[in-house]
Amino acid sequence: MLEGPKVSQSELAKRFGVSQPQICRIIKNKERILSEWHRNGDPERKRKREGKDAALEAALLRWVEGARAADLPGTGSLLHLKAKHLAEALGRPDPEPSGGWLACFGARHNLAFKKPPAEKGDAEQPTAEHWASTVLPGLLRSYAPSEIYVCGETGFLLPTVSPGKGENAGDRLTLLLCTNADGSEKAPLRAVGESPRPRCLQGVNLGQMPWSYRAGSLAGVTAPLFTEWLREFNEGMRRQGKSVLLLLAKHEAHPYLQLSNVRMVFIPPATTLDRGIANDLKGHYRRRLLRWLPVERSVGQPTLLDALHMLAQAWGDVRPGLIASCFHAAGFSPDAGAETPALTPVSGLLSQEELERNREPADGDEGTSEGEDAGEPVQPCPSEQEVWGSLATLRRYLECRATSPDLFQAFYELEDVVHMVSAS
Repeated sequence: MLEGPKVSQSELAKRFGVSQPQICRIIKNKERILSEWHRNGDPERKRKREGKDAALEAALLRWVEGARAADLPGTGSLLHLKAKHLAEALGRPDPEPSGGWLACFGARHNLAFKKPPAEKGDAEQPTAEHWASTVLPGLLRSYAPSEIYVCGETGFLLPTVSPGKGENAGDRLTLLLCTNADGSEKAPLRAVGESPRPRCLQGVNLGQMPWSYRAGSLAGVTAPLFTEWLREFNEGMRRQGKSVLLLLAKHEAHPYLQLSNVRMVFIPPATTLDRGIANDLKGHYRRRLLRWLPVERSVGQPTLLDALHMLAQAWGDVRPGLIASCFHAAGFSPDAGAETPALTPVSGLLSQEELERNREPADGDEGTSEGEDAGEPVQPCPSEQEVWGSLATLRRYLECRATSPDLFQAFYELEDVVHMVSAS
């Protein structure tokens, strides 16, 4: 209309029911308005609404345009992860973008994301029987048992805690488990809870714990959280110089990624490879939870931090022989047809007889030796409450000052020895 026969601004204002100054501003900014309209992803949009973070939105849009120009697959979970990384790079105080912000971003720029195509031979298997007879044998011939890993998730309910501890009664926790076929390597536990900043974790050097904690929606593993874990796992394999096979269930929270040292293979839904491992972990955790002594320790029920340590100990209690037998039973082992070896308990602690023998004084130990000062006071034996308090102090020191997660293995063994001595 502006390019046609000349019409007065007053007549245009009457025709469209707006004021004459508004028509004047539109004519004055005609080039800018047309340029923004051409760049707009949704031509039907009548208003120009900017996001709350223009810099983040501009950077994310440039990344989306570059990914599409390179013909890279784009998904909503990948967009969420990239937005988080960009927000961290821009120094935003809360780098986790909300689902509403991403939805509005996609609507403003008319973005639609599809699920990534499945990888032939990996992500799509017609039936469990066909996959086990055709795909699995080739995989087992290409990788040694120490190079075949399984990844799965299992849920836990935290024990009820007293008010003021930072967690609610019955809070749910999801654990991400990963181990190889011969049980020689178990990845550190990744725990996902609902609370983004649990008070009991304040002051803890989380980077040096034998476990890691993340916050997720409804305490579940989301696609961004799983992608983060996958990249960390791949980096760990790269540092070890290993190329491994990762077996996992097909799920919307498990996006397929092309990684340098990890080949992802989705197993049929009917396969329950990790169920026996998870059940054994839960059994060890329940045993340690029942062993908790609230009367002696005078601290009430365990907190989230206590539960994470008990879960790490229980994960260490899962024996390599049991893991190997689970792989054998599911057929995920080159010699799966061979007889599964019987599991024998691994004794890493003193037996009851040894404890009784060590408690008996040796000949010559009783009484006062010659030359000793008979008047020197004898140091009294500490009570169990004092022992547990000392262990709690030592654990807190390690939580704040530890330089390696391996230090906690020695602490866990010391705690087990004290438990056995106390029980005897």
